[in-house]
Amino acid sequence: MAEERLQKILARAGYGSRRAAEELIENGRVTVNGAVVGIGAKADAAHDAIKVDGRRIAAAAAPVYFAVYKPRGVLSTTGGPEPRQKVTDLIPGGGQLHLVGRLDKESEGLMLLTNDGELTQRVSHPRYEQEKEYRVLVARQPDAEQLATWRRGVVLEDGTRTRPADVRVEHLYGKGAWLRVIMHEGHKRQIREIAKQVGLPVAKLIRVRIANLYVGNLKPGEWRPLSEDEVRDLMAAEKPASRKPRPEKRVPAKAAKPQARRSGKLGKGPGSRKPAPRKPGIMLGRPPRDSGGRREDSKTGRRPQTGKRPGSRRPSGPRSGGPRRKPA
Repeated sequence: MAEERLQKILARAGYGSRRAAEELIENGRVTVNGAVVGIGAKADAAHDAIKVDGRRIAAAAAPVYFAVYKPRGVLSTTGGPEPRQKVTDLIPGGGQLHLVGRLDKESEGLMLLTNDGELTQRVSHPRYEQEKEYRVLVARQPDAEQLATWRRGVVLEDGTRTRPADVRVEHLYGKGAWLRVIMHEGHKRQIREIAKQVGLPVAKLIRVRIANLYVGNLKPGEWRPLSEDEVRDLMAAEKPASRKPRPEKRVPAKAAKPQARRSGKLGKGPGSRKPAPRKPGIMLGRPPRDSGGRREDSKTGRRPQTGKRPGSRRPSGPRSGGPRRKPA
């Protein structure tokens, strides 16, 4: 037989869930071939000597699965000196099994008993988000705001923020009402604490479903073995992604400066305008100067006539249109 993780072997051998087996390993209570091992160790159950508290584990028994209707007043515990009746007392040999889906003493309804640690992990661990459905009788008729608060989630006494839940009124019952509550988690006395916070005291609480398994026709105190199809469906739960991947931030690329196209159709950006046609006989830009600093006519190439002879002086009289200039 190939090597497997040690906590999986212990869970299959009846030492509780994988988490319970991990606690045994972390506390140094598990040895393989005489050596204390840690989390992540592997072993071959068919060849290695695996011991818990110095006692070698027994060969894994054939897995068994039971659906049980826990009555009100029965404890959800697997051992201890408690003299009151326990859920494990309802099934012959139930003391060797562990519970899946605990209920408080005042609550009743569906529970699972099994010696299969893998199934316990699949159903009870929060990361698999298995649905649990309840019928809850509250002492008052809820209003829209109370239901909305319950659906959004509240902060429990221990500081835990509950996840959104599906809560709807099934039917009114005297001064109260029967509610249908579907959750994906199961904190201790969660429904009772939420109902108390929103002002809806719980009179009765019954769990009717765990994942795909319904309580059906079971009466308080009755039990039945699960069918192969029911076990297969419970084991088919897939671990969801713990976190959704964050979308990558897109950095906007720097806009490239538009360039004029050398061929093809002209664009609309700067520099893409078609140059204006040049008219014949007209020079663009500043006209050139001759050696004397005078401009030449662009048509004839001659210097323009100014109406003055070279060397002639300006009349001494006052100029029209401006103040008289003082002689130098």
